[in-house]
Amino acid sequence: MLKTIFFGAPAISVPFLEQLHSLTEVILVVTRPDRPAGRGLNLTPCPVKKRALELGLKVISPEIFKNEVGYISSLKADLGLAVAYGKIFKKPALDAFKLGIINIHFSLLPQYRGAAPVQYALFEGRTQSGVTAFWIDEGLDSGPIAAQNKVEISPQDNEITLFEKLTIAAEETLQKVIDDIINGKIIKTPQSGVATFAPLIEKQDTVLSFKTMTAGQIHNIVRGLAGGVPAYAKAKTPDGITVQILKTSLKPFNTAARRYQAGTIIAVERGLGFFVECYKEVLFIENIRPAGKTAMSAWDYANGKKLSAGKIIFT
Repeated sequence: MLKTIFFGAPAISVPFLEQLHSLTEVILVVTRPDRPAGRGLNLTPCPVKKRALELGLKVISPEIFKNEVGYISSLKADLGLAVAYGKIFKKPALDAFKLGIINIHFSLLPQYRGAAPVQYALFEGRTQSGVTAFWIDEGLDSGPIAAQNKVEISPQDNEITLFEKLTIAAEETLQKVIDDIINGKIIKTPQSGVATFAPLIEKQDTVLSFKTMTAGQIHNIVRGLAGGVPAYAKAKTPDGITVQILKTSLKPFNTAARRYQAGTIIAVERGLGFFVECYKEVLFIENIRPAGKTAMSAWDYANGKKLSAGKIIFT
């Protein structure tokens, strides 16, 4: 049986740890150190560490990864698997494995190399994405491909639903890669095409501007940040209060209606939400979270603040 080492930390990594455990002999799990969490700020293990311990697996959580490379090398593992580990592997770590380290990346490489491929695919209104299992090299998501699997993006998909689709596709892809390796078939296809990048999402990437963005652009940002990690899409009201925009849609609206200033409510639908004028086109707001409050329907928000057509709501 293949001897493997798993690298990962967040919840998205857990299904792949479980799958690797079912397919191979996982001799070590490498994850991040425990972090303070909750009101008491107690040190808490990440989802991967918690699950690994439940499975009875050996776990290390190094503060400095390079300090553990010698130990990892001494285990003489056949293969490494990294899923959302967030660390760069240098040559000594790569050389610690007989075959190398496979990474599961949530895009069709070389598209969207980097930390946020799912979010950027939605930001840019893509209709197709996918997953890539590739052999890690010293570059940024630039190693040769072991397998790929395409996934269609529907107009209703957001970060949460697209991750769900991609996870299913990724599990199928990992199964194929492990089967290939067991059968002595090592596939390493060089990446081809123009590389695009999906860097870590910064605070400014979450800010909505109704004065400069079209309805489609705002809707795609809201879709891309629907999971709330690292942040929800945010908009400011005229009085300077920031609200999180949780759900929107591009519902048809009578374009012959009078045009308002960008950021203005142009119609309210009872029990549902309200339409807002954008730089171009009209956006329907369905769910929001005002600062310091719980999430609510846009209708409840408008009703509570007695908002109606003609009221400027966002800057």
